[in-house]
Amino acid sequence: MDLGISGRRAAVAGASAGLGLGAARALAAEGVAVAMCSRDRGRIEAAAVDVGHGAVPLVADLASAEGGARFVEAAREALGGIDILVCNAGGPPPGTFGSTDIAAYEQAISLNMLSTIAMCREGVPEMQGRGWGRVVAITSLGVRQPYPQLIASVAARTGLTGFLKVLAREVAKDGVTVNSLQPGFHDTARVRSLAGGDIASFAGQQPAGFIGDADDFGSIAAFVCSERAKFLTGCGIHVDGGAHVALL
Repeated sequence: MDLGISGRRAAVAGASAGLGLGAARALAAEGVAVAMCSRDRGRIEAAAVDVGHGAVPLVADLASAEGGARFVEAAREALGGIDILVCNAGGPPPGTFGSTDIAAYEQAISLNMLSTIAMCREGVPEMQGRGWGRVVAITSLGVRQPYPQLIASVAARTGLTGFLKVLAREVAKDGVTVNSLQPGFHDTARVRSLAGGDIASFAGQQPAGFIGDADDFGSIAAFVCSERAKFLTGCGIHVDGGAHVALL
């Protein structure tokens, strides 16, 4: 299937590994010019080689709103404009209500909410002016089905989900779609860390009987960014092998 996005330009945040890298690979394979970032220069340069297709590696720290905005500015300069914005950042440390202090919530909100809001503020007006754009934020299944051991992540990403819904309605008339992808367990370094290295135990808990990988996730991200998905906006799409148990 031709996704109709060859020649578009994408800024993909948090793309040195995991789901961000999967999204960058999938978009590049569709003929999209990709700029991608990480805090670590060596890792993002290696990831850009992995992605190929002339992917541009950028160094950016997404732990703050300022860092998110600077990444989009740098991606725009590198690509000559941005049509697609994939917002992503690492997850905060695990913790429960009893073990998580206020500073940890502040850090999580900055990393997992404010940085994405800043990316959107920097990137979306350009899309509105052009009459075409795609925003996809990588959040977590935890915003639907909260994980008690990830309380700061759930709090920050649930707030972001509300922002994305309001933004989607505001810019829909301008040809810009805004959606979030809510991953369950995928075979990434973070999930392996949460599982204590025992990824097989997580796989056995999934209705599908296995957990996805970054390329499974990236294929879905690319479709949501596509011309084919022009009537899909304001959605939170869980990508979880059937793990979500509620009707809605």
